[in-house]
Amino acid sequence: MAEKTGSYKDLVVWQQAMDLAVSVYSATKSWPKEELYGLTSQVRRSAASVLSNIAEGYGREIRGSYQQFLRIAQGSLKELETQLLIAERTGIASQQTTTPLLASTESVGKLLRLLIRKLAAD
Repeated sequence: MAEKTGSYKDLVVWQQAMDLAVSVYSATKSWPKEELYGLTSQVRRSAASVLSNIAEGYGREIRGSYQQFLRIAQGSLKELETQLLIAERTGIASQQTTTPLLASTESVGKLLRLLIRKLAAD
């Protein structure tokens, strides 16, 4: 299963998800204060959920459970993408802000799919 790495922190997908979450927190600092408990909170929670589920799944002893947590991470990633698009369309965030974040979600998504496939094949 995850025997090739010593920790979930060694996984490239987790590292990229962490970078994405940090970028999301940074980007949302300038969002309107009235969104703090709305879209800002949702975006931040989704970003944190991606890497949290990767870590939690890694900590499970059962491969199927690990795969399930990676699928949950994929769902959180899609939530994040959708929320970023809402922020862009409503003028809360500029396209200049969302474009690199969406590119990062794409990259993390590809790595998640690869890891799920690898676990299914092993």
